[in-house]
Amino acid sequence: MPGGISHHAKDILFKSLSALYQNQALDVYGLHGLPRIKALLPNEFPSVRADERRADTVFLLEDDSILLLEYESNERFLDNHLKYLDYACRILHTYYQQEKRIRPIRIVVIYTSDVTSAREQLDAGDVFLSSKAVLLGEFNGDAIFHAIEEKVHNGEPLTPEETMKLILVPLMHTRFDRQTMIEKTIELAKAIGDEPKQLHIIAGVLTATDKFIDRSYAEKVKEWIKMNKVFRLLVEELEQEKEEMLKKVMQEKEQAVQRAIQEKEQAVQRVIQEKEQAVQRVMQEKEQAIKQTEKRKAIEIAKNLLDVLPIHEIAKRTGLTVAEVADLAKEMDNDQPPIQ
Repeated sequence: MPGGISHHAKDILFKSLSALYQNQALDVYGLHGLPRIKALLPNEFPSVRADERRADTVFLLEDDSILLLEYESNERFLDNHLKYLDYACRILHTYYQQEKRIRPIRIVVIYTSDVTSAREQLDAGDVFLSSKAVLLGEFNGDAIFHAIEEKVHNGEPLTPEETMKLILVPLMHTRFDRQTMIEKTIELAKAIGDEPKQLHIIAGVLTATDKFIDRSYAEKVKEWIKMNKVFRLLVEELEQEKEEMLKKVMQEKEQAVQRAIQEKEQAVQRVIQEKEQAVQRVMQEKEQAIKQTEKRKAIEIAKNLLDVLPIHEIAKRTGLTVAEVADLAKEMDNDQPPIQ
């Protein structure tokens, strides 16, 4: 979150929010018919520009589509939808690079009580972007807060829907200003006996009100979070996960090095074998050429001796077989011109 929360603390809050949102329906937002949330995704995507703009919250839904959830308190609908278009392009590009496919994207904009009506489309000819608006000004934040407050004070557990609503109470229509409502909601969350749920709700409030919360108060809340037992357990769990991931990376690197060495050794062996085979071929060709030359010489000698020595003696002296010498004699007899 902007304002100074460390990257490490972001990881912890992300882990906590992941547990909060997993398998949750979106009915609490008035969004009926959408698939349930499957997982919370990272909300920072690479861009060709060196900026730090990021989406508010990104979810993977059960149908494998991606939900881009934004919080707004203004009526700059055109500017905002251009921003969402940028986010959508980054998300599409990121997942296409990873998976070589296009994931469907859904855009939901949660408007604070400052906004009473909203435009849900950006029409730029062939480029068209649509979103679904949730107007929190239509929710009675005071009544919702009071009902949840009674349950907390009575030690009753909150339902998943009540938990989600409590997170959004500071953005609803109430008789208090937004910062006061943020503080009341977080203090109420601290009174919940279920420590994991405490952290879930406070992490959710910090995320939902990130654009509106007083920064000095936000820092105090973050300091309190660091003292939370569940937070510390999550830190240990995250450290363990990172250590295991590091070990896995090192093992993969070691395996990659071993594979590279083996591949290099195999390549060297192949080169040696190919050279040996080439040398053998050259030697065989040389031996064959020598034999052919020697045989041609033997044939010439035999031809010269046919009129002098008997066939078996010529075969003995030249290394030719008796049959080969006899064939040479026949050839020479056939080549002689007839006597006139």
